[in-house]
Amino acid sequence: MRVKASVRNRPLSHEAVVSTNDAVKSLPIPPKDSGCGSSVNGGELLLLALATCYCNDVYREAARRGIAIDSIEVTAEADFPAEGRPAENIRYHARVASRASEREIRELLRHADEVAEIQRTIRAGVPIELESVAIEASE
Repeated sequence: MRVKASVRNRPLSHEAVVSTNDAVKSLPIPPKDSGCGSSVNGGELLLLALATCYCNDVYREAARRGIAIDSIEVTAEADFPAEGRPAENIRYHARVASRASEREIRELLRHADEVAEIQRTIRAGVPIELESVAIEASE
């Protein structure tokens, strides 16, 4: 599975596009009020990625176990101490509605935490590389 994300920003315009393999989706994220940059910051998107990954993985793992989930709410939060510094105190919380037993849900949530790919990537400290830079002349 190949996952991509891209943004294109110019004054008063912000486009965000994601894809998995060849399934492309546009995300409605407006530009900042100034017109330059995104109105949503990277920290917010990082935490949304954590919450989204965990939510999806709870449903995936529940289906594998034959557990019906009526609803799930996942909230992720972190502290960003200063510009240029990594996040600290990253944590997330889940609230699940299900007819399954509390023991089954607790085990499901623990297991989903172990296999959630975004959580595993951050915990592993995977290197990130700036691969190329292109400079274009403005018109």
